[in-house]
Amino acid sequence: MSRLEARPEPSRAMMLASPLIAAAAMLVSGSLLFLFLGQEPLHAFYVYFIAPLGSAYGIGELLLKATPLILCGVGLAIGFRANVHNIGADGQLTMGAVAAGAVALYFDGVEAPWVLPLMIVAGALGGLAWAALPALLRTRFNTSEILVSLMLVYVAYLFLGYLVHGPLRDPAGFNFPQSKMFGEAATLPLLMEGLRVNAAFILSLVAVAGAWFFCRHTFAGYRMQVSGMAPAAALYAGFSEPKNVWLAFMASGALAGVAGVGEVAGPLGQLQPSVSPGYGFAAIIVAYVGRLHPLGVLLASLLMSLLYIGGESAQIELQLPSAITGLFQGLLLFYLLAADLFIHYRFKPRTRVAPAASATPAASTQQSAPASAPTATETIQHES
Repeated sequence: MSRLEARPEPSRAMMLASPLIAAAAMLVSGSLLFLFLGQEPLHAFYVYFIAPLGSAYGIGELLLKATPLILCGVGLAIGFRANVHNIGADGQLTMGAVAAGAVALYFDGVEAPWVLPLMIVAGALGGLAWAALPALLRTRFNTSEILVSLMLVYVAYLFLGYLVHGPLRDPAGFNFPQSKMFGEAATLPLLMEGLRVNAAFILSLVAVAGAWFFCRHTFAGYRMQVSGMAPAAALYAGFSEPKNVWLAFMASGALAGVAGVGEVAGPLGQLQPSVSPGYGFAAIIVAYVGRLHPLGVLLASLLMSLLYIGGESAQIELQLPSAITGLFQGLLLFYLLAADLFIHYRFKPRTRVAPAASATPAASTQQSAPASAPTATETIQHES
């Protein structure tokens, strides 16, 4: 038998290479999966990973889907660095979309340049307010931020569903559960004519640069990193854990809210029963594949976006189920966690303690035998 033993010092080179190893293992498993589904692996990989990038429109779709992943992933990475686990980014994205949509509908018909900035601010505040609930419960009552933030996701879904079926439903929408289409002043400008990628992608790049500066050049970023890497040292230094919790949730909630604005003021153009196909959950994988570094999150978001649009392409051309996208995402996370396990731990065989050796019969006989009679020489010397 063997046991896991912590390595004295994890390999930094392997930590950087592990996402590439996980991606390669994902591709190997994917080829076996395609064979099982009756598809030729090389053709299936071409349809899934190469064909979507063969046109300007495909690249635009890649950047469009990467935008919410970047915004959510950067915010989550900031918290994960301090061991503050926000699992509810999808709910915060939804509430940001609700807040921005409410502003757009309230100022419907107002063609003013301040409408869109007001929507972005409202979306950030909506996501921030929703993230404040698990932060408050964690710091005040020591609840699990993982469970609370996760459960609040479904509350946000239901709240959005109530709004589009009731107060915010379009009266001229033939009873469909959706709001009115937003006006031109309440939609994000496109980066290029003919493509759907919009100015939210620029905001995501600004978020990456801001997060890098925060983590690298601010005391608060240093404090959060120390708290994540050495909690005992952070406690000894007097670093406040509640401050880390609040800062992590505020940053991730606000950025997720802005991601929600990018959806409803971008490709959707209105409030619908669902504004996210699970970007907030996929951003958890993005944060870890990116090694909790803003630049790594950017690259991981592009990979995850490719999995989304590749899955759509595979559904159309290969007639594969939509679950293939989630399967590839799960494989990527599984192999990344497995690689991390062997980076920080190693197998060491257990050493069995040998039982104490029993005395031999000869030794036992010798020890129990009576003393021999004295010789004649010994007797004469004794008498003398």
